[in-house]
Amino acid sequence: MTTVLKLGGSLLTRKDEHESIDEAGLSTAAAAIGAASVDELVLVHGAGSFGHVHADAHGVSVEAGTSEAAAVREIHASMGRLNRRVLAALAEEGVEAIPVRPLSASYRDAEGALWHATDQVAAMLAEGFVPVLHGDVITTREKGATILSGDELVVTVARSLHADAVGLCAGVPGVLDEDDSVIPEIDGYDEVAGVLGGAAETDVTGGMAGKVRTLLDLPIPARIFDLEGLPAFLSGGDPGTLVRGPDVE
Repeated sequence: MTTVLKLGGSLLTRKDEHESIDEAGLSTAAAAIGAASVDELVLVHGAGSFGHVHADAHGVSVEAGTSEAAAVREIHASMGRLNRRVLAALAEEGVEAIPVRPLSASYRDAEGALWHATDQVAAMLAEGFVPVLHGDVITTREKGATILSGDELVVTVARSLHADAVGLCAGVPGVLDEDDSVIPEIDGYDEVAGVLGGAAETDVTGGMAGKVRTLLDLPIPARIFDLEGLPAFLSGGDPGTLVRGPDVE
C-alpha cells in the first residue's frame, strides 16, 4: 500500500516569521510518522515562511515565471534549508527519509503540463526509503521558471505511483464551513466555493481553495486534516474532510 502525505507549511513553520521553524509542529508530525506502520510512504512538505516569501519577492508564482537565475537559486536554496530541517526531524524518529529536490526532477512543458521523474521515487520506495519532496521552483518552457506547489506535486506523484491513500495535513482540522465546523465530504468545488478564502499570510500557491481544486482531480479520495488527525490517517482512519472528485467511484 502506497501512501502520499503532504505536511503543510503552516504546520512546520511560523508563517509570520521569516524562515522560522515551528519546532513543536515539526516534532509532533515527525513523531507521528515515526510511530506509524506504513508500507510505502512518500512525503511532500510545503514552503511556509521559507520559499513563499522569496517567491513573492521576485514576483514568481504558479503562473508568473522568472528568467533570472539568481531568483531561482534564492527560492530553491530557501526550500533546501527547510527540507534539511524536516529530514533531520524525521531521522531523529527513525524514519529512513531521503530528499528529492523537484527543481532537478521536474519541469513544465509549454502547455503547462507537469512532468516529474516518479520512477526514481518508486525505486526509493522499493528499497525501503521514504522520499521527501517539497514545493519548489521548476523550469517551465517559455516562462523561465515558475512555482510548483506541494499540493500539485502530491497529485502528480499519487497518480504516477497509483497511490492507495492521499492526505494533506494542514493547520486546520479539515475544510471549514461558515461556522468553522469541519465539512465531512466535498465532491465538487462549487458547493464550497463560498467558504474558501485566501490564505492570511503570503502564499503563492492558492491556499485552501487551491488544495481542494487540486485534490478533486485525483482518481482516488483524499483527506484534509490537522496534526491531531495525522495518527488516525496513517493508521487508515478517516479524520477531517474527505475530498472525492467527480471521477471517483
